[in-house]
Amino acid sequence: MAGTRRPRADALDGGPEQPSLFAEPRAAEPLAARMRPRDLDDFVGQAAAVGPDAPLRRMVERDELSSLILWGPPGSGKTTLATIIARRTRRHFEQLSAVSSGVADLRRVIQQAQERRRASGRPTILFIDELHRFNRAQQDALLPYVEDGTVTLIGATTENPSFEVVAPLLSRARVIRLEALGEAELVAIARRSLADVERGLGARAIEADDATLAALARIAGGDARTALNVLELAAALAEPGADGVSRLSPGLLATAAQHPTLQYDRAGDAHFDTISAYIKSMRGSDADAALYWLARMLEAGEDPLFVARRVVVLAAEDIGLADPQALPLAVACQQAVHLLGMPEARLPLAETTIYLARAPKSNSAYRAYERAAEDVARTRNAPVPLHLRNAATALMRRLGYGKDYQYAHDFPGHVTPEQQHRPPELEGRAYYEPGTLGDEARER
Repeated sequence: MAGTRRPRADALDGGPEQPSLFAEPRAAEPLAARMRPRDLDDFVGQAAAVGPDAPLRRMVERDELSSLILWGPPGSGKTTLATIIARRTRRHFEQLSAVSSGVADLRRVIQQAQERRRASGRPTILFIDELHRFNRAQQDALLPYVEDGTVTLIGATTENPSFEVVAPLLSRARVIRLEALGEAELVAIARRSLADVERGLGARAIEADDATLAALARIAGGDARTALNVLELAAALAEPGADGVSRLSPGLLATAAQHPTLQYDRAGDAHFDTISAYIKSMRGSDADAALYWLARMLEAGEDPLFVARRVVVLAAEDIGLADPQALPLAVACQQAVHLLGMPEARLPLAETTIYLARAPKSNSAYRAYERAAEDVARTRNAPVPLHLRNAATALMRRLGYGKDYQYAHDFPGHVTPEQQHRPPELEGRAYYEPGTLGDEARER
């Protein structure tokens, strides 16, 4: 059936069959598959999730497992962690992929879990990879069986469960956040693979120095699977030296990696997290950081017009009247990006990013509008004073529209200090307070 793995007998418990994830690794399997950790003590990284005092570890060790959603980037260990949990708790393990499975697959697995439960009392873990790919109806189909304990769900997702998992299912599962692996953790995984004679590359004479392993970690970008795939290919490409030892180098790793892809999507967390970092770097006047995040987005294929629109917002919200030229420049940048397209659009975006990051900052216009909006909410439909209304007809004039209106240009300085311009109950309310930087400093 689509999305399932062919079951096999497993020596782990001598009982019911287990899927091939529990099988001993075969030489033909990729290095990343052969080197999957077999126990929590072998699991590298994710101390907050599976460290000695982590709640999940205590749940597993006490066999008090509840349904879980493992949320993390690719290569952070979601599938590996699910298989380890199944081994430790000695539960039957079923795996589906939400990419290729449907409700029929769910029903089949649920029926088998019910039969297994009646026959032996053995519980079932249902691991669903890419859980966010299931639509609402498919996720809803899981609810009664998660609720009554027919299966213990372990869902894996790279997307924020708050947005991608239906609320009833989310309330029945504990979300475990996994992070991208750090350089030291990726180096440790690579060293283990080079030393492991049984499952790794230890039977071959392959060496890699610290600089090479650090380069591997940078190429992998937090993804253990990518690190091991690149390491395996580089080992295959390496030529033995006169002493019979194949020595890996950063250059050889770069050749093996070809064009590593950035972990980014234009509709998910990476999209929103990166634009947030970009905006906050400009707001914090850190031009270099802002340029870095800009490059991260554009090199990953982000729509440059999306970035340009956010630039316009920042110019108005965070620079405002401290530098009145910021907004026209941002609008000009948006027009230039629209005219040029990529790759040339990088240039006006980079120029404007640097300018806005270095500009004096003020959110006085933003704060002034918020104060005015609060008074609008409080006063609701306060009538416009008669003298400010437009007397378009004779009837309006007889009703007093426009009566005693003071035309500003008829007064010294073109100002009418005695005229009220707001509903009477709001006279005296101050909304705009000049900032202390740039052009606004001269107004104080």
